[in-house]
Amino acid sequence: MMTIQTHKAAKNETVFDLSQTSVRDLNAFLHQLPDDIPCDPVRVTHLTGDHSVVAGVDADLDVQVDGHVGYFCGGMLRQARLTINGNAGQGVGSNIETGRIHVRGDASQSAGATGRGGLLVIEGNASARCGISLKGADIVVKGNIGHLSAFMAQSGRLVVFGDTGDSLGDSLYEAHIYVRGSVTSLGADCIAKEMRDEHRKELADLLEAAGEAGRIDVNDFTRYGSARQLYNFKVDNIGAY
Repeated sequence: MMTIQTHKAAKNETVFDLSQTSVRDLNAFLHQLPDDIPCDPVRVTHLTGDHSVVAGVDADLDVQVDGHVGYFCGGMLRQARLTINGNAGQGVGSNIETGRIHVRGDASQSAGATGRGGLLVIEGNASARCGISLKGADIVVKGNIGHLSAFMAQSGRLVVFGDTGDSLGDSLYEAHIYVRGSVTSLGADCIAKEMRDEHRKELADLLEAAGEAGRIDVNDFTRYGSARQLYNFKVDNIGAY
């Protein structure tokens, strides 16, 4: 039986205490919310690294998660605005479609993997393979990222305030990457590119969406993208495939 505590004084906020109820019941409640009208906010408390918290949600609401989460938090998110007041395990925001996820701590590997839309903001660092196979989402990392980030990223944008690990953008397609810090090494077919006015505008919009409008100069960033040499098989490139 699902245990729900409702705080009327906090705009009818519904509180799920995970020491008293299960993630399955939390997600079942979120899944039955209407997708065509705004819903009351939800808060999740007393987490112990639980997996798949707020996964598969398609509703117009704000969700606050107070604590550290395990794997795949916010996976397949639509519409909702999810804030994680802690660190996130592997695959946070994987396959996000619309909406916003804000991680106030660090994120483990594969953050935003295969994301198709929406925005993922990470206040701290992200581990390896951040934005792997990105398909249209935007990711802003205010710290550093690990190796093989944006591997096979097809579309979308990845913004990094800090440094990157090895093989950034390996086998990249048409995603845009902006890095303010240093790059350990670039992956196959990823190169530095000219920062034109449209890219400065694009980056400025992303910084504003991440709450950094006017605080960071877009000219401090370097743009990276695909050299487009691996789109078709060439025997001369056999060692890069």
